Amino acid sequence: MAPTQGPRAPLEFGGPLGAAALLLLLPATMFHLLLAARSGPARLLGPPASLPGLEVLWSPRALLLWLAWLGLQAALYLLPARKVAEGQELKDKSRLRYPINGFQALVLTALLVGLGMSAGLPLGALPEMLLPLAFVATLTAFIFSLFLYMKAQVAPVSALAPGGNSGNPIYDFFLGRELNPRICFFDFKYFCELRPGLIGWVLINLALLMKEAELRGSPSLAMWLVNGFQLLYVGDALWHEEAVLTTMDITHDGFGFMLAFGDMAWVPFTYSLQAQFLLHHPQPLGLPMASVICLINGVSHLLPYFYLLYFTALLVHREARDERQCLQKYGLAWQEYCRRVPYRIMPYIY
Repeated sequence: MAPTQGPRAPLEFGGPLGAAALLLLLPATMFHLLLAARSGPARLLGPPASLPGLEVLWSPRALLLWLAWLGLQAALYLLPARKVAEGQELKDKSRLRYPINGFQALVLTALLVGLGMSAGLPLGALPEMLLPLAFVATLTAFIFSLFLYMKAQVAPVSALAPGGNSGNPIYDFFLGRELNPRICFFDFKYFCELRPGLIGWVLINLALLMKEAELRGSPSLAMWLVNGFQLLYVGDALWHEEAVLTTMDITHDGFGFMLAFGDMAWVPFTYSLQAQFLLHHPQPLGLPMASVICLINGVSHLLPYFYLLYFTALLVHREARDERQCLQKYGLAWQEYCRRVPYRIMPYIY
């Protein structure tokens, strides 16, 4: 008798129709933001002045550069790690092992980039390639997600994620069927979660800083602050890489288009939005104003604050998903916990 999966998880993101819409809306939103950041008005809500043609989006050079970047990060992933950690217990009571060497990959990448720049690597040329790089990253995410979907067809039931196994191919392609897709000990989801996207975000920020120095003689204080604060964020995430093993992305969500596109395309090309905006729209920032960084210039553009708006919506939605799953798993114990800890994200507010 074939093994059964038991009751399926409730559908999320509006089910198959919502998943189909997001397959189009997420890439479209990313390209809208990239075009808005470099346009004169920099309107977040308005349409772009013009749409790029395929000759602007497609570049064999960008494809080679993107594949080289993925190859470099994969090679760094395979280097000996300072620590190997065990993940959460799986359905079959086993635990997977993960190399903790993300911060090491960040440092080695920085050293390689530094050596390249000393040898004449034109890092300042990278901002002109953001559109074709985002295009090939999106294309890669679709192809990779199809590979993951096909791989999951032959995975054992115990390897499947709680969601993403609805039987609807579009929904399952989007959410991901297999929880921890691997070839040998190379874990695709764990690799993509913090490596190519987050470190790529830092590299794009640095390239934008170098480009601003070429155009204006030196980087602005605002550009230095964006680079510094976001590097601190990425460095902290990679230093505490082991913590990702307890997150919903690793323990619950399958690896499909949602995470593949998010990790490889959305993160590096939209999280660098502030630095992109500053390159095309210089914002004078003196030392007194730097102490009130949240109010750069009486908020003249909404676009640089997309990151804040996006993450607010993301965290509220993620908390709602956590709430449903914890209530289903722990029942009365979770209700008692919520009674003792009534605030979900921010004390006395939400």
